Order: sequence, then structure tokens, then C-alpha cells
Amino acid sequence: MRNIARFTRAHVTGVTLNEYQVQRGNELNKAAGLEGKALSVQADFLKLPFEPNSFDGVYAIEATCHAPRRQSVYGEIYRVLKPGQIFATYEWCLTPKYDQNNEFHRLVKKKIEEGDGLPDMATQEECVEALRDVGFEVVEARDMALDSTFGGDPWWLPLHPSNNPFSFRFQMSPLGKFLVTNILWVLEGIWLVPSGTYKVEVMLQQGGWGCERGGYTGIFTPMW
Repeated sequence: MRNIARFTRAHVTGVTLNEYQVQRGNELNKAAGLEGKALSVQADFLKLPFEPNSFDGVYAIEATCHAPRRQSVYGEIYRVLKPGQIFATYEWCLTPKYDQNNEFHRLVKKKIEEGDGLPDMATQEECVEALRDVGFEVVEARDMALDSTFGGDPWWLPLHPSNNPFSFRFQMSPLGKFLVTNILWVLEGIWLVPSGTYKVEVMLQQGGWGCERGGYTGIFTPMW
């Protein structure tokens, strides 16, 4: 939000259900000198507390994938967006390579959903159809994960396991996962980390594994 507000010099309003994120976000906005330019608001994106036709543009980055139905959140965005203006989004989607009859593909999908708090993941075609269902004209839709990286690494590489103990990716390896989860279990037992930290780590590890496998095999993209 702050980077977009700086770059565009526009007034940016962000919504989240989490009260702490709203408080912390507005504190950071003020510290960055963007008070009055960037504002966090506590709201349900399925029931946006804004008047129709009140925004000059809308963006969503890896957010609307949490909606039970894309039509519901896209419909609210369409309602508050001024006629003829643009909605741009980064979606988490299943790609055409996903085969629902493939047991491994289904496992990857399940781990992403469980580890990242997602409902039943949509396909790329379902997202485009949902946009059109609520009234949007789709100007461009593509998987940006397939764009050239110009010599850079693929998006899923930081989640790919490494046996190098000095690498960030070591924690994705079987040994790294074992060490991290058990260290957290011990720290939780002696009250040095909050209760539930161990379970959250296990959940996030599932999501990380699913995202890495999904990206490596090409059946999942976070960049549609």
C-alpha cells in the first residue's frame, strides 16, 4: 500500500478483517509520512463499507483467493469502482496442467488450501468467468509466472528444499523442518514463544510444500 501510494501519489485505502493489521498498518503509514494518503480500514471484502462508484481504481494482491466465491468479492469491487475504471489483481489459481484425477495433484492442492487458509481453489478459467459474470470486461489475463525472469529465479525457488544449513531454504528440507518444529515445541513448552506457535509452523510448512510442488510442476500459480 505505501509503495503504491508513493509511486502513484494517489490516496490508497486498504481493507482487512484483522484489527491488529489495521492498527499496525496505520501506524506505519503515519511513520512513513503517508497519513492522509494511505489508510487501512477494518472491513469484510464481501461487504465493503463504501458507496457505489467511489473508487478510481482497485487492486488486489493475493487476497481475493480467500473468497469462498470469486463472484462475491468481484461483485463488491465492481460496485465500488467507477464506471470504465480498472481492477487489477494477482490471483492464486490452478493452471490448465492441473489434473483432478491425479492423486498427487489433489494432494498439492489440499496442502496449499490447508496451509494458506484457502477455500476450494479456482482455476484460471473460473476466475475469468467470475469477472465477466459480475460485469467486468476482461482486458488482459495471463499467468505472469510464465513470463521471462530475465535471468532471475522462478518464484517457487525460495521454497525449494536445500541441504545447505547456511541457506534459508534449509528449513524446507526434511531435517530443517524437523529441527524448526521441535525447537518451537520446546520454546513453547518453556513459555518463550506464544502457545500455538508450533501448530502454526506445521500448518505453514504444509502450505510452503504445496506451493513449491505446485510451482515446480506448473499446476499452480500465485501470479494469474
